[in-house]
Amino acid sequence: MGKTSYIIAIFSFTLLFGCKKFLDKAPLDSVNTSNFWITADDAVSAINGAYQPMQWPKLYNLRMWTTDIWAGNSVVGAGGGTDGIETQDIANFVTATDNAAALDIWRGPAPGILRCNLVLQNVPGMKIDESLKNRVLGEAKFLRASYYFILVRLFGDVPLITVPQTPEGDLRPVRTPKLQVYDLIIADLTDAINLLPPKTSYTGTDIGRASKGAAMGMLAKVHLTLGNYQQTVDLCKQVTALGYTLNANYSDNFNPQTKNSNESLFEVQYYGKTNYSFWDNENQASWVSTFTGPRNADFVGGGYGWDQPTQEFVNAYESGDKRKDQTVLYAGCPNFDGKAYSAAYSTTGYNLRKFLVPKSISPDYDTNPADFPVLRYADVLLMQAEAMNELGQTTDAQAVATDINTGGPLNRVRKRAGLTDVQGLSKDALREKILHERRMELAFEGHRWFDLVRVNNGQYGLDFLHSIGKVNATTKHLLLPIPQKERDANPNLSQNTGY
Repeated sequence: MGKTSYIIAIFSFTLLFGCKKFLDKAPLDSVNTSNFWITADDAVSAINGAYQPMQWPKLYNLRMWTTDIWAGNSVVGAGGGTDGIETQDIANFVTATDNAAALDIWRGPAPGILRCNLVLQNVPGMKIDESLKNRVLGEAKFLRASYYFILVRLFGDVPLITVPQTPEGDLRPVRTPKLQVYDLIIADLTDAINLLPPKTSYTGTDIGRASKGAAMGMLAKVHLTLGNYQQTVDLCKQVTALGYTLNANYSDNFNPQTKNSNESLFEVQYYGKTNYSFWDNENQASWVSTFTGPRNADFVGGGYGWDQPTQEFVNAYESGDKRKDQTVLYAGCPNFDGKAYSAAYSTTGYNLRKFLVPKSISPDYDTNPADFPVLRYADVLLMQAEAMNELGQTTDAQAVATDINTGGPLNRVRKRAGLTDVQGLSKDALREKILHERRMELAFEGHRWFDLVRVNNGQYGLDFLHSIGKVNATTKHLLLPIPQKERDANPNLSQNTGY
């Protein structure tokens, strides 16, 4: 992979554009833009930089996985008091316009979108190998769509910026209607499917880049969100045709020694050791094991006690579900790395096990090399089952699974979990069952909130939240507020209703 370069540009926020290696980063020298965009290494370096904001705490190193706390799967836990107060406020539906988490998420995609726009503006005219050029452009399309997909689901209308901004341009853009944003997302992902190679073509340090399957899976999720069920089914079947399979062992999806497995469509890459502070954006150690490890227990490097599962969530496991012991620490559970768990480690009596990395692999708080799963084949199968059911293919959606890689999409996922086939349910009952299966299969991976707010225009989510006692949740809370700090800087930004 190419070497690091730095390019300075302007976005809706003033930001440094730091192109760093996506999978093998190191701080190197800066260059002037006048002698950039010439070689193949320049193109690769630029697209590597477009991946990097996904790794930052504003997105997948913190804020994206804490959406499960908003969704009621867990509580902040942590050190108590004001520790994680911004997440507590969102989860308690008392979010204000100065909420720090909302500000992080609003700003998080901005540098990634900028870097994608720079690639899409400059790479087409470069005299480099056409297959490499196509791949780089496909990666940029996939990443830009992914960043906007985060924004539009959490904020609704957002400024849609598709070219690099300059000081002479409009630096105070208005919010674009969300359906126009979705139009760009769909167009970008469609282009990415055509431009990107299959995952199997990547070797060495290129493993982990966006691939054709990743773009298909992400576009399926977009269409499911919009209620375009036939497109969802078609895309999910195309993903299957590329050869993706479920891992025999569920926990392999989160094990740093089995990264980028055949179940993985896309994951945010980390390599553990870092030359930067753990708290810096450039840090290359994952925060998740450090943050979610039991507090004062010496289970993992760090152990800040975040994201403690609730009793209601734990009770939702069906008897015999193998995923429980691989996801949650509870009194009497199998030992973790030779250590017995005590309910006293947590305010709820439970801690997350799913993302914990033993000290033999990550000895310190800042050495975790585990990737974060963004899109897995199990998700694709459950999307397919849901869309088939909505299309009236209810019987086929719950067809028997011969094994984890043969048969009906829903029951293949259940087969791995050690559960019996679902059969004979009505359309409405199957919808509930599939959404339940998504909750348990994808728990704490940052999907549950988006499922709550997309089904039945969010009423599904409100009904669930009210059922677990979160009576403050109202329609306005289906979106985050536009941060007041951003509205002060840009008076053209309107506020979401109710804030």
